[in-house]
Order: sequence, then C-alpha cells, then structure tokens
Amino acid sequence: MSRFPEYNHEKSRGWFDRALNVIPSGVYGHLGPTEGLFLPIEKWPLICSRAQGTYFWDMDGNRYLDLMCAYGPNVLGYGDPDVDAAAMAQLSVGNCTTAPSYKMVECAELLVDTVAMADWAFFMKNGTDATTFSVLCARAHTRKRKVFFLKNYYHGNDAWAMKADYPGILPEDVAHNVILPWFDLQALEDAYQACDGDVAALIAQPYDHGNFYDNRLASKEYWASVRKFCTEHGIVLIIDDVRAGFRLDLAGSDHYYGFEADLICFCKALANGYNMSAVCGKEFLRPAASSLSFTGSYWMSAEPFAACIACINKMKKLNTPKLFRELGTKLTAGFQAAGRAHGFDLVVSGEPALFYLRIANDDSLMLHQEWVAECVSRGLFITSHHNHFLNAAVTDADIQLAIDIADDAFSVLAANHPELR
Repeated sequence: MSRFPEYNHEKSRGWFDRALNVIPSGVYGHLGPTEGLFLPIEKWPLICSRAQGTYFWDMDGNRYLDLMCAYGPNVLGYGDPDVDAAAMAQLSVGNCTTAPSYKMVECAELLVDTVAMADWAFFMKNGTDATTFSVLCARAHTRKRKVFFLKNYYHGNDAWAMKADYPGILPEDVAHNVILPWFDLQALEDAYQACDGDVAALIAQPYDHGNFYDNRLASKEYWASVRKFCTEHGIVLIIDDVRAGFRLDLAGSDHYYGFEADLICFCKALANGYNMSAVCGKEFLRPAASSLSFTGSYWMSAEPFAACIACINKMKKLNTPKLFRELGTKLTAGFQAAGRAHGFDLVVSGEPALFYLRIANDDSLMLHQEWVAECVSRGLFITSHHNHFLNAAVTDADIQLAIDIADDAFSVLAANHPELR
C-alpha cells in the first residue's frame, strides 16, 4: 500500500476549466498539458495558490516539494525575505519611472564585478530578449548573417530561434541558421567554409542540456578549442546561460569551463523570480550594443534591479554553486538507490545543480513519464524530460522527503508493471 496517498485535484481542475474559457490552451507553453508532458492530466496540479521556500500549494491545498523551481527562477527559495525586502523597499519609492533608477547602475556595476568576462551589462525582461539582443549585437558588429547553433538547441521563442516546421515560422525566419553537432570541431570548420565566412555568431548553452535525452557535459578542452575557432574566424561567441547561469559558477558558466564568452545571457537565477534578464559583454562589442534599437516598456523597472542586487549578494554569501552541487549529488544518489530497490535503472546526467533523470528500463520514455506522474500526485513536483533545479532553501529533511516519495512512486510503478520483474 502506498505510504503517500494520491492528491485530489478537483478545485485545481475547476480553475483550469475556467482558464480554458478565456486563455488559449488554459495554461500554455511547457507549463500546460497541451505539450503532452503533464500526463495523465488528473495527476497534475495545473494552478497554484501560493508558494514558500521549496514548496508550492495548489488550489486544493495540496503541498508540493518543488524541484522545478518555477523552471529555474526560484534560486534562493520562494519568498526569500532578503530579496523581497529589497524589492519592496524600492517599490515604495519608485519602480517604472520616466528616467531609470540609479538601481539600474548599481545592478550593472555588480554584474560587471561578478561575471568574469563582463565589461558592461544590458538589461531586458526574459531569456528570449537576452538571446535576441545578443544575436542582433553580433550581426551589428560583424555585418554578417549566419548563426551557428548546436544540435537540440533552445534559445527562446523569437522566430529566429525556432524551427522551420513550427507553426507561424516562415522559412526566411530561420534561413540563416546553421545547426551543427555538439563536440565536433571539424563540423564547425566545414560549416564556416560552406558559408564562405558569412558567420556572425555561435550561440550555445554551456553544455548539452536539452530535453528528451541524457544531458552531456562539455570539457574545458572542448571550449578552449571553440573559443580559439571563434577568435580566429571573427565569430562572436555567445553563451546562453539563461538556464545554468549562477548555478555552476557565480562568475558565469564560461568561467566554470575555463574560457571567456564574448556575450553571455542571464535570466532565471538573476533576481529570485523578479522579472528581468541581462546580457554581459566584452568591451569590443560596446559600440554594437549601443547602436541597437532594442528596448521595452518595463525593461528599466527598478524593483527587479533591487531584487537582483540582493539575490546576487546572497548567492555569494551562501556560495550557492557549491551548495547546489552537494544537494544535487545527495538527492540523485538517493533517487537512484530507491529505483534499484524496485528494479529500475534511473540514469542521472548533467550537472548536479541541474540534474536530468531518465528511467532506462523502457526506450519509449513513457515508463519514466508514468513514474514522474506518480511522484507529482504524491507531493514531489518533478517533470518529464527536462532538467531539474535546486534552490538554497532545500534542507536535508526536504531531500529525505523527496527520496521517500520517489521510492513510494517506484513501488507503485513496480506493482503496475509486473512484466518488468
């Protein structure tokens, strides 16, 4: 018998049905059921009522130990008192004003002081803004067109960053995208020659942390070779650190891997959920960045800058990269042991701070998705086919609870699949 009875989602489902009446898909994007990941739908809380620390609650009052952390922004814990106090203090004196707040300057100074490669910082609102700005900046500097991507990339939802067969995307939107395999230096050289040198940028995440497959770590040697290639060919090297930024190294994931990017994009861990993103760049790209016509109505709002300053300073104080490595290693080792106890091979890949999970007993991935649903419906919020996140509010008791729920879900999975014994 399950030690963790399944939750009821009657009220949450009622709210989702209301959402369907007024919002396309109800809850859209990867946070909703139309992507096919939140299946079976009755296992999932689709609407949240509140959050605190490592937990959130749905509309039925069910509590979830959240290892998705709002898909990354919750880096210190929901409702962190230091970040919220800084944000509220700024909100009381001004937020979105005609002239930007001095907090923008302080925030930029802190980023330049923190990020190893940074000579300047430019602010936006989300990760797609940051990657789009970076590509525009690279093209403005080089006066070239092509952009190199690494296979299974995700760099946001603007048309240039999507795939040709996506709804609404025109062939000309992605005509200058060149997709290459990871870890293949000869492919870079061959593609450069095929493009007759018309290459503005190479954009990549710090390691291969895509979805639906085991994540693959890069090496310092690989990135040193890519850096050398880009420098020799005048290609702007952009690191998309939206997901991994500040979780591997507070000086940037390029610093973690021993090289310097020309542009680096941050978002998720910048301000503990306050809406902002940033690009840091090298001095030689300052004129190109200054030349761009690229801004938004709320991009200079002061409240997120105050939150960012508090968040970065607290991450430094806590040494969150070290903390996340330790927590992630302990947690995933417990998950794997729980799986083995019930006859399941749970593969862990990627960095411990952004670990990726896959049950290897079933090539279809559906067995893994079933296990995830059993975890979620018992109070452990993980997700199918995406890396996970940790936050600084996670305790040893939280880790033990997560392992216990995972073990319970494995027992249910084993009972449902006697053919695997």
